[in-house]
Amino acid sequence: MLTALAVASSSCHTAQKPVSVAPPGTAPQLTAKAPAPILEQPQSGKLQPADQERNPPSAGASLEAQAVKPASDPVGDLVASVEKEYQAGLANYQAGHTDAAKQNFDNAFNALLESKLDIRSDNRLETEFERIAEGVNQMSLGDLPSASEAQNSEPAPIDETNGITPSADPSVRAKAQAEVKSTHSDLPLMMTDQVAGYISYFSNRGRGTFERAFARSGQYRDMMVRILKQEGVPQDLIYLAQAESGFQPTAVSRAGARGIWQFMGSRARGYGLQRSAWVDDRQDPEKSTRAAAHHLKDLYAQFGDWYLAMAAYNSGPGTVQAAVRRTGYADFWELYRRNVLPKETRNYVPIILAVTIMTKNLSHYGFDDVSMDEPTAFDAVTISYPVDLRLVADCVDRTPAQLQQMNPSLLRLSTPKEGTFELHLPAGTKQQYQTAIAAIPSGMRLWWRYSTVHSGDTLAALAHTYRTTAKAIEEANHLDGAELPIDGKLIIPVTPSKHVSDTGSYARRITRYKVRRGDTVQTVAENFGVSAQMVRRWNGLRGDTLRGRTVLALHLPVSPSGELASASPSRRSSNAVHADTVKGSAAKSARASLKASDEDAAEQASVLRHKVKSGETLYSIATTYKTTVAALKRNNQNVATLRPGMVLVVQPAR
Repeated sequence: MLTALAVASSSCHTAQKPVSVAPPGTAPQLTAKAPAPILEQPQSGKLQPADQERNPPSAGASLEAQAVKPASDPVGDLVASVEKEYQAGLANYQAGHTDAAKQNFDNAFNALLESKLDIRSDNRLETEFERIAEGVNQMSLGDLPSASEAQNSEPAPIDETNGITPSADPSVRAKAQAEVKSTHSDLPLMMTDQVAGYISYFSNRGRGTFERAFARSGQYRDMMVRILKQEGVPQDLIYLAQAESGFQPTAVSRAGARGIWQFMGSRARGYGLQRSAWVDDRQDPEKSTRAAAHHLKDLYAQFGDWYLAMAAYNSGPGTVQAAVRRTGYADFWELYRRNVLPKETRNYVPIILAVTIMTKNLSHYGFDDVSMDEPTAFDAVTISYPVDLRLVADCVDRTPAQLQQMNPSLLRLSTPKEGTFELHLPAGTKQQYQTAIAAIPSGMRLWWRYSTVHSGDTLAALAHTYRTTAKAIEEANHLDGAELPIDGKLIIPVTPSKHVSDTGSYARRITRYKVRRGDTVQTVAENFGVSAQMVRRWNGLRGDTLRGRTVLALHLPVSPSGELASASPSRRSSNAVHADTVKGSAAKSARASLKASDEDAAEQASVLRHKVKSGETLYSIATTYKTTVAALKRNNQNVATLRPGMVLVVQPAR
């Protein structure tokens, strides 16, 4: 498995296949302009399969092994089954199958949480729980967007084209042969049966693939040519991107290569392209072009030949290096003839040459009427806060889809929670955006919205649509009962706990909640200030019932300041929330609140007023004052939505 992973990580997007080595021929031996060093295979101290055959275990050892039977180990069995689900989830996550990955991780958590074994009773269980919790939360799978919010990916054209080997039309070859002689390119061009075969393919069955790629190239051509020139590599390497992805930033191959230049994850990281739950730099046209230029330049320095460099870009330098070493020929066409490269790699270079020749001679192949798209002009603004693209779209009067197209590196409908991000806006809208976004609190830009008022709209209708309250809309817009401004925009303060896609609003660590009699998904969600949808997603639930469940895994809401909402109960009982996962300033804040509540309770104040702080929930406030959520609601006009600054009437329990 390790060998397979190493091979996969070294390639651009095609899985390596066993290759046969043909006997040496009579072709002259070639030497690379810059001979590549020979990579030695790492030696392993483990017994290899062949060694096992040569050194079978002795009969005595076999009998001894059969005689000793392992004792029953329920904890070990549970950990093994949980680990199996976790590893399956990792595999699905890496392959981009997020729904399947989430199901695997849910199964792993459920097996631990619902077992009759106490997680705290055995270090192995506790370690496994913490390990998978940390691993899953680093991937932010707990709050991945739903299928409707996730970015749509396109299949990479290279998967289809390099899977076939079209035959050459003699007339096409003769015509192309003449064109090659008069075609100027900073890449070496030559005509072979393989190149002619792909020219025939793109002129007929693959015509649509070629047309779409050529048209889309107009959006990025100027930028790419500029970068390739700056990095000192042939500018016609742009046709490698055309063959790979058809200039589609969200193209994904079957092997998981991504972006215009089809980088695999490990190779991308080596050239400075980062990936998180929010952003994948492989899909950033400019960043990925710079990285591809660096990579191709390095490959040319290693092999001294652009054909070999392109082949190595496809299948990894190790594959090409091994083929050169086995045959002694540093020539792509000789390696092709000897069949010592994977099929996809053998076809890869002819595809690029065919695309190059055709693009430089469009009228000869009937593409006169195909024009290139215009580059998309944009304004760039560097932001240091997370914002939902739907709010951005409201600010600049565009659609979320248009914003996604302008920011293809974003994997979801929001910008990163941490760090900075260069947000691309439609040209001429930068000032409009900055003015509109300034009216939205920085901590609420993942949830709040703008809404254009239409004839017949009422506060009650808007509140129902956005799952907020009319009073909240009035306060956010400083309305005093006047009629709503037709065609004007209103700020809609959507409550995070009522938002259907609370991306980036929860703590990474898991808090375990022991289910009480009468609990439902909705009541637990309300108590902790999270959405019922998220509770179901975290725990693999359907519907509202918690029948048969003893423990739930929850993520506490995170306030705009980054602090956790308090989840510490006044007494640690068997039915209490396990809040020992709350650490640092949040834990100190919770303990301080408990201490203060004890002092206030001692005074038996008849009525108190509590000013709501960021991140607080009805449950945390009720716990602090030793009262109930129901009592808080009863004393505050059945309030269901909390906002920072709101004052609650509190009647402490006697």
